[in-house]
Amino acid sequence: MTDPSAPRPNDDASADDAVAPAAELAPLLTLRDGLPPIIETDADLAAYAAQLAAGSGPVAIDAERASGYRYSARAYLVQLRREGAGTALVDPIGLSTLAPLAEALEGAEWILHAATQDLACLAEIGLQPGSLFDTELAGRLLGYPRVGLATLVEELLGQRMRKEHSAADWSKRPLPESWLEYAALDVEVLIELRDLMAAELEAAGKAEWARQEFEHLLGFTPNVRVDPWRRTSQMHRVRSRHGLAAVKLLWEERNAIAAERDVTPGKIIPDSAIVEAALAMPSDRSALLALKGFHGRGAERYSTRWIAAIREAAALPEAELPPRTLRGDGPPVPRAWAEKDPVAARRLAHARDAVAALGEQVGTPVEQLLQPDALRRLLWTPPRTRQPDELLAAVGEQLTTYAARPWQVELVAPLLRDAIIAGDVEPATTDEA
Repeated sequence: MTDPSAPRPNDDASADDAVAPAAELAPLLTLRDGLPPIIETDADLAAYAAQLAAGSGPVAIDAERASGYRYSARAYLVQLRREGAGTALVDPIGLSTLAPLAEALEGAEWILHAATQDLACLAEIGLQPGSLFDTELAGRLLGYPRVGLATLVEELLGQRMRKEHSAADWSKRPLPESWLEYAALDVEVLIELRDLMAAELEAAGKAEWARQEFEHLLGFTPNVRVDPWRRTSQMHRVRSRHGLAAVKLLWEERNAIAAERDVTPGKIIPDSAIVEAALAMPSDRSALLALKGFHGRGAERYSTRWIAAIREAAALPEAELPPRTLRGDGPPVPRAWAEKDPVAARRLAHARDAVAALGEQVGTPVEQLLQPDALRRLLWTPPRTRQPDELLAAVGEQLTTYAARPWQVELVAPLLRDAIIAGDVEPATTDEA
């Protein structure tokens, strides 16, 4: 599980959903059918599932979590809308099963915004799409500079959305009516937005790109970080390896407490407290609690556990201490390429220029044309052949192993083939010129 300690906006709100100047405000989006009652009994869910199955077309779906409040990433509310069925607000917490809903959704295309934020928590309650359309990803492929839901709704549909409850604690019960209205609005116009964006993709010749991207998303699983404790804020202040061990063990102890209580780890003690304890390495509870920077709701309550972690770290033999840095399985950071491998650095420079030009030409961000990690891995260790046709085929095969989609390989592989060949040629010196 990824570290959920840092509060972050829940869902689809993003920094690009900026509020327009008052004189330019679009009409406020409202619920055309009014606010539906929340579904919190099995009987009500079965009734709506029957309506959903009888509806037509794709299904708009969203989920609300309690990021920044709870340790888990579970869905505390699921919103759905379909033509012929209307909008539903489903509270999965008190329901014995969501099987009727999963059955009703079989064969229907899901419309989500920023699907990777919701697919895992929906799968956890038994809801998995057979096909989907992601409006955020569609916006990226189409080259929209800002792809937050509110921004796209305003730009394409001419209506303004409220986003004031995006970081709310959705585990709260009962849910306030204003929160429920906010949640229902998130699926209110997703169907219309999807239809407009699908037409744009078709007109731009990108419909097949989108189809492959959406199909790829069906297999999405969240990344699990190696040594997530290394993301502790200000950890660079800890110089000793025993101190690093203390950061690790304190982080793991905090994570275990957070999981037990289902609260975000930062609400137990903040990262700053972990760092202060690792710097001081106190040997007893009173010395720990006397540290000026050691604070938090769980600082004193769990002080025995914190001291046990610090003592364990202090007693570790050298061979068991964590390394200062992790050795990754990929290439070095690009800024080090010129020193470590000048030929690879030239390949990278040629490739970056070519892919950037392609992005401008097709109106799509370069990171959508090819994942940056795949680009770096290929150029650091390219195929050995330099015969153009063989190299092109080998580049395509290698990109496919990095999960590049066929449309990406078709567009980018020729550029990378040429960059590999060009990188082998040393630039002429001033004297030679």
